[in-house]
Amino acid sequence: MGVAARGVPETTVLLAITVKPMVIVAGSLRMQPGSRARFFEKVVPMVAATLEEPGCRVYAFTPDPDDPDLIRLYELWDHQEALEQHFASEHMAAWKERAASLPIMSSDIMCYTVTDARPLG
Repeated sequence: MGVAARGVPETTVLLAITVKPMVIVAGSLRMQPGSRARFFEKVVPMVAATLEEPGCRVYAFTPDPDDPDLIRLYELWDHQEALEQHFASEHMAAWKERAASLPIMSSDIMCYTVTDARPLG
């Protein structure tokens, strides 16, 4: 028996659902030769504070296994607003001050907006 036959009016319901795409930040930092350990000493407090932020799923700086002067960066955020709040945080401001004294020769960091994700394989 259909909905109308049971005395319930047929209605079309449209739901407006806003889905905030996740954000991935990925890239690398090229350090002056021999300065990688110094970088990691200075970045640890900022990483610990960032991992406590709402919307932060992953925040990692890792040494490249084949290049002693290259550091890889990977971040995963629930949405752009969470990343923007991270940039406005006190620990990020403190990190910028500490990082200014580090011998970072170059950086290549990109921000990606994720609209779809599924298990691989």
